[in-house]
Amino acid sequence: MDLCVTIKGVSFLLQTGMGILGNTVVLMAYVHILYTEHKLLPVDMILCHLAFANLMLLLTRCVPQTMTVFGLKNLLDDAGCKVVIYSYRIGRALSVCITCMLSVFQAVTIAPAGPRLSRMKAMLSSLILPTFAGLWLLNMAICIAAPFFSIAPRNGTVPAFTLNLGFCHVDFRDNLSYVINGVAVSVRDFAFVGLMLGSSGYILLLLHRHSQQVRGIRRSQGGGAEIRAAKTVVTLVVLYVVFFGIDNVIWIYMLTVAKVSPVVADMRVFFSSCYAALSPYFIISSNKKVKAKVVCAADQEQPSGDTQDTNDK
Repeated sequence: MDLCVTIKGVSFLLQTGMGILGNTVVLMAYVHILYTEHKLLPVDMILCHLAFANLMLLLTRCVPQTMTVFGLKNLLDDAGCKVVIYSYRIGRALSVCITCMLSVFQAVTIAPAGPRLSRMKAMLSSLILPTFAGLWLLNMAICIAAPFFSIAPRNGTVPAFTLNLGFCHVDFRDNLSYVINGVAVSVRDFAFVGLMLGSSGYILLLLHRHSQQVRGIRRSQGGGAEIRAAKTVVTLVVLYVVFFGIDNVIWIYMLTVAKVSPVVADMRVFFSSCYAALSPYFIISSNKKVKAKVVCAADQEQPSGDTQDTNDK
């Protein structure tokens, strides 16, 4: 196997393995919290949904991509490609939308209370599930064209205006369809990223003001947890924006050429999936509830291993 192919395969394998493990751990931790406490806080519901969207993205894009890199062919037929590509598009869209939702939610939560804002804060919990439903419907509608253009790879050369994903082809057939699809996806992404940056900037402003005020006042009101959560949200937003920027630089380049090199397409897949692979570890390290569940599970496994070693002796 060629060295470059090996490096690419190992990179995708590590990214996919780490991402699936991390997001699965986050989901299982929240399932356990829901089972023991019989409820999830709004921010926990958002983080749980983000982990699910990221896991959906990794399973439908990185897993088949990794298998293709290692030489597996004919993974999917036309119907399989339509389902996988549509699911991936929705998962990717939900990842940016829910990160934006998390940022806006945290900005409203830590904002100084006022007459109008107090009413909005009281309504936040009841708006979580309808917002999830709205985001699913919005992105299912925006991504509806994906199944119509997705086909299994054909023998021979790749036609113009076709994204060669390795395991599937996305054939837009003409330049107009190619550009319209790219513009629609980009407008949605930039709109949510813009809202994400605005709310995160507001969070940073509030954190700066907080650092200049008497800290004991906020702590006496239980603001410490909110500040920690706000810092976690800003970290996730920065992480997303960095990889979003790299992803879209490559995407804009891809829109300017008729035939996209598989190497360029692979680079975009890798960078666009980095957020999904890395974000669960920020959640685990910064969220006390999730971290406690992970540590508790690890501690429960340790004695059984020690007992087994004693029995073997």
